[in-house]
Amino acid sequence: MTDERASGEEGDGASEAQNFYGRWARLYDTIATLPGVGSWRERAVESLDLSPGDTVIEMGCGTGANLPYLREAVGSEGTVVGVDFTRGMLDRARRHVAAAGWTNVHLVHGDATAPPIERADAVLASFVVGMLADPAAVVEDWLALVRSDGRVALLDATRSTRTSAKPLDAAFRFFVAASAPPTRQLRYPTPPWKPLDERVTAARRPLEEHTDEYHSTEFALGFVRLASGRVP
Repeated sequence: MTDERASGEEGDGASEAQNFYGRWARLYDTIATLPGVGSWRERAVESLDLSPGDTVIEMGCGTGANLPYLREAVGSEGTVVGVDFTRGMLDRARRHVAAAGWTNVHLVHGDATAPPIERADAVLASFVVGMLADPAAVVEDWLALVRSDGRVALLDATRSTRTSAKPLDAAFRFFVAASAPPTRQLRYPTPPWKPLDERVTAARRPLEEHTDEYHSTEFALGFVRLASGRVP
């Protein structure tokens, strides 16, 4: 396993987010592996249609909840690269990788908006695009680094549009507010779930417009959405 260090200056907003997610890495690790969540992650990896020997990048790998599924899909002859900008998250992911004994899973301290690799067979991002200032542009960059016939998949949580999900909408909004740094506010000029919805929608636009075999599906009454497409 390697731990490459990305260089570059970090703004106050990025530092605050890194500190926040670093503090809550253990709780995040627990939530990320709750029963049921694993099935969403498995479906996301399946949508990449990976083969043994492939190279796949996970943007914003967090504590490594997707790594077992990715490693299984590419086999011992493939390569998995997990990128995250929070060292606390990567520390926990590193423990999981070491415990599993994977030598072809590499963790990179870096920014998903500036991928540290030039070419890959697939890209996965789960619960990441809602934190990006310009998600459409970033997803365009991810599409550019994936080889022809490779795939990009986005797994995200957003407010549901289903009538049956309305009773749970308040709980979802509370969860979004509690999980968005700095979490010290009672009132917001713009509630954090609104830009989340907009960013998730924007991130999917490049997949719809520039990939073949675009597919989207929903889980958890529509609160969790998976979109994927094949690069022509």
